[in-house]
Amino acid sequence: MLQVSYIRDNREQVLERLAVKNFKQPELVDEIIELDDKRRSTQTSMDNVSAEANAAAKQIGELMRTGKKDEAEGIKAKTGAWKEEIKKFGDLLAATEEELYQKLVLLPNLPHSSVPKGLTPEDNEVVLENGDKPELPADALPHWELAAKYGLIDFELGVKITGAGFPVYKGKGAKLQRALINYFIDEAEKAGYSEVSVPLMVNEASGFGTSQLPDKEGQMYHVGIDNLYLIPTAEVPITNLYRDVIVKEDQLPIRNCGHTPCFRREAGSYGAHVRGLNRLHQFDKVEIVTIAHPDKSYEILELMSNHVQGLLKNLGLPYRVLRLCGGDMGFGSALTYDMETWSAAQQRWLEVSSVSNFETFQSNRLKLRFRNADGKTQLAHTLNGSALALPRIVATLLENNQTEKGIKVPEVLVPYTKFEWID
Repeated sequence: MLQVSYIRDNREQVLERLAVKNFKQPELVDEIIELDDKRRSTQTSMDNVSAEANAAAKQIGELMRTGKKDEAEGIKAKTGAWKEEIKKFGDLLAATEEELYQKLVLLPNLPHSSVPKGLTPEDNEVVLENGDKPELPADALPHWELAAKYGLIDFELGVKITGAGFPVYKGKGAKLQRALINYFIDEAEKAGYSEVSVPLMVNEASGFGTSQLPDKEGQMYHVGIDNLYLIPTAEVPITNLYRDVIVKEDQLPIRNCGHTPCFRREAGSYGAHVRGLNRLHQFDKVEIVTIAHPDKSYEILELMSNHVQGLLKNLGLPYRVLRLCGGDMGFGSALTYDMETWSAAQQRWLEVSSVSNFETFQSNRLKLRFRNADGKTQLAHTLNGSALALPRIVATLLENNQTEKGIKVPEVLVPYTKFEWID
């Protein structure tokens, strides 16, 4: 959530950056400023009446002590009107603050100055491309056919148990999934992240804190009777570990990682591009989350991006890094890098990670602050990234490493799988 003071002091810049994000309600900016003016003037009026009432109370006490009872009673007669006026201003202030809050939560985060203009994924900027795309024979199979051929994943069994988008991993497919999770966690810990195990359901306050609510409630599974949400990403519970917390400056950066299943309704998703593991309602992911000093957050964003790229290199997967354009960015992000791997059998790029800096957008909602050397508190910056999401990693590993002998397991995974081939 943006800070009102920043919006007031930087109106033109706010409108300019919101335009980069293709925000459709720029009039909200002036409405917010007008409501803040109303809030300030109401607060001032209430403070003035309260000060008058307090001064009168002291005067009444002094008059009573000096025996001027009649004069004191005359002033007392006015206290009812003051109380009524204070209540009136208090009610108006509360209503104005609520209206202001409801408009503030509709404003997305401002994109960083490096974010390119654009409306669709086609407008994203390719930052770099790494690795050679494998050349497969004409009879190469897509991952869903390989999964069936080698008994790795049963999509139909998942449909029977739950529905489409909930696959069942079997045999070496399940072991490959578990190997990837353990490998990603181990690599994150080597990079300085502490592993945490967190709940898979969160309350409304947690969803709001990381800006999934009220923006993405239609994409989240909601347990109505308890008003809880299945997590769309481990970012939500891991970041919310620090909701309403003031940390010390010398504790920064704080780095955590965690593995969870993730649940997404993916409403409106259909077509050939969602076949197999390309888009699921439930999938596993290892997430890395950093709480950072504002002066260091963009340096840390690059480190997080490099960490993800290192995983892709070690797995032998060709990949590219995109800087998302304003129209393709998330609601709360200031800058996002997407990492995509090349699917040799499908002949297309598949997104496997997003790494984002939210600056103070989440921390303002979370009331996540740090205390500096002078004893003053200020909002921290929050960052997170997928390191990595498993389904499309599995898809590209199966497709890119298929041979006549079987599917070759990447060398870094063999200590975890305990097998070199899927055959």
